[in-house]
Amino acid sequence: MKRNPTCLFFGFLVLSLSCRPQSEIQEDNRPNIVIIVADDLGYSDIGCYGSEIATPNLDGLAKEGLMFQRFYNAARCCPTRASLLTGLYPHEAGMGGMVSSVSSDPDPGPYQGFLNDESVTIAELLKEAGYATYMSGKWHVGEKKEHWPRTRGFERYFGLISGGSSYFELDKDSARLRQMALDDDPWEPPKDDFYMTDAFSDQAVQYVREHGERKPGKPFLLYLAYTAPHWPLHALPEDIQRYEGRYAIGWDALRKERYERQLRLGVLDPNFRLTPREEGVSSWEAAADKADWAKRMTVHAAMVDRMDQGIGKLVRELKANGLYDNTLIVFLSDNGASPESIVGRNMHDPNSEIGYPGSYVAFKKPWAIASNTPFRRYKRWLEEGGMATPMIAHWPNGISQKGITKETGHVVDIMATCLELGNTAYPERYQGNQLKPLRGKSLVPVFKGEGMEQNRELYWEHFGHQAMRKGKWKIISKSPEFDWELFDLDEDPTELNEIGEQNPQILEEMVKDYAYWAEEVGVRY
Repeated sequence: MKRNPTCLFFGFLVLSLSCRPQSEIQEDNRPNIVIIVADDLGYSDIGCYGSEIATPNLDGLAKEGLMFQRFYNAARCCPTRASLLTGLYPHEAGMGGMVSSVSSDPDPGPYQGFLNDESVTIAELLKEAGYATYMSGKWHVGEKKEHWPRTRGFERYFGLISGGSSYFELDKDSARLRQMALDDDPWEPPKDDFYMTDAFSDQAVQYVREHGERKPGKPFLLYLAYTAPHWPLHALPEDIQRYEGRYAIGWDALRKERYERQLRLGVLDPNFRLTPREEGVSSWEAAADKADWAKRMTVHAAMVDRMDQGIGKLVRELKANGLYDNTLIVFLSDNGASPESIVGRNMHDPNSEIGYPGSYVAFKKPWAIASNTPFRRYKRWLEEGGMATPMIAHWPNGISQKGITKETGHVVDIMATCLELGNTAYPERYQGNQLKPLRGKSLVPVFKGEGMEQNRELYWEHFGHQAMRKGKWKIISKSPEFDWELFDLDEDPTELNEIGEQNPQILEEMVKDYAYWAEEVGVRY
């Protein structure tokens, strides 16, 4: 469905702009906003959150800024991106499941698979508030051309419209069409010297450079959405070589190593106990073909490393243009590390080396568990390992509270934060459409050292996995049984002790609250 702006709306827009003081038009001191999203990055996959992977640029942002001990996404790529862009729960934006294909004709509703007209994006609202708006990277919230980024507020766009693809080319053998675009036009990668992560980083750098040249003094929004380190495991030789041999220790030793580092860094408190190896997952000692397994983690590390290098390029460009101090940089992951095996896609050439062109593999469950240290589970699941993300906020001019915060945030909070910083409000209607009420809360108070709402309610649902958090309490269930479990995240932050029988009233009340929310947003399971 195309969005149809009304003449009346633009009349009010022109009037509001004409009424702005001349001094405000000439010198706009609102911060630039850069939102960086990694894809399938585990909680412990960057250095400042306990990793051995070299991420000096992210570590530098964390050291000078604010790290969240507990920040939540929506546990899967499409739902998280929809929530981030709209400040709504995924179902309210039309993305309760996964993105719908170009050839599909889905019924309108919570699972339609593209952003609906009852939602509005950060880019749409900030653009009207006077920001320039740019995006580089993975879109994944609307594959038909009428749902591409420039129809949702981005002035410039380059990237992957679809989900995961080869990092060296655009997949042509996938069951679903893979598309890349430059602004409104389809785009094909060159046959040589192309690597997806670098392409996204370099385009983001170019946007910042051009902005500094053409629009000095005007604030901008940049959304940099990587596919790294999402499968397939593809990396550049020089990055792979840096980690050769590092992962021969195996996943058991790596989890222990990362956990101990997290405690030393102060990312975790001692009450975050390391979860045991999941039932059904082999010990490293008993694993077959250790060289193959170690290579998978080696390439994963190389992919994270290359993403960090790209973020470093962007930081240097911001500094070169005098934009760094008044730019809010937010970094997070769209879900926990992925346990997926992609053998069924039949796209791997067994004669190729893992990580290089022709290979097409994932690093699978044992390494995903290690990446999500210290938590249980992984992508799609609603235990903490599926939805707890590393989260860094950096803004020299605006963040006075530095270090590690224990305030709880959620990806829906990014919209509210951007609107407050952009000095604009969330409307009841947009382009003639009634909007869903904003769900997020601004993080600006946390940036100033103040607290968030302590007993705030947060909700999740994805393909039969369900969860709710209220204050320190969290409930989880999943199909087909839908047996609810209760956890006290203050005492048991890694969800090792289920306490529903000891607290039946709390469990019952939260289940009722969840059921009300599920009906409100249209959960089908």
